[in-house]
Amino acid sequence: MEAHYYTIDINWNQERKGIMCSPELNISGSDVSSCIEVATPPEFPKGIPGIWSPEHLFTASVSSCLMTTFLAIAENFRLEFTSFSCKAKGKLDQVDGKYLMTEIILEPTVVIVNEKDREKAERVLVKSEAACLISNSIKSKISMYPTIKI
Repeated sequence: MEAHYYTIDINWNQERKGIMCSPELNISGSDVSSCIEVATPPEFPKGIPGIWSPEHLFTASVSSCLMTTFLAIAENFRLEFTSFSCKAKGKLDQVDGKYLMTEIILEPTVVIVNEKDREKAERVLVKSEAACLISNSIKSKISMYPTIKI
């Protein structure tokens, strides 16, 4: 497979916030915006609450990668499920004087159709976490605590 590039443009607008867009996501003739307002989180000096932060986006990239990887692997395994959701927490810590996202805690929930598929669903989740390209690209610890329901 050839290398892929994903383009992001970010522009500071005021205080500790800016607008982040991707020209690849602009939909011609649509009112749908491909932009996200981003800011320093409120835990830092002059941070702004209620706006996506780099820390939220980092955590979201791991969680959304788990979901998209799960969907592909579940299809390959022919897993019958009716729902996938995932709560995620990113842990920011100071290590050797530097701030790092040290851990991402994933709590996926999968609702399956039949009890007989519980073990298959567990395998698909484990394979999905192991195959997630974002998780494999970062040094943060990834912890997963799955729930499977019928």
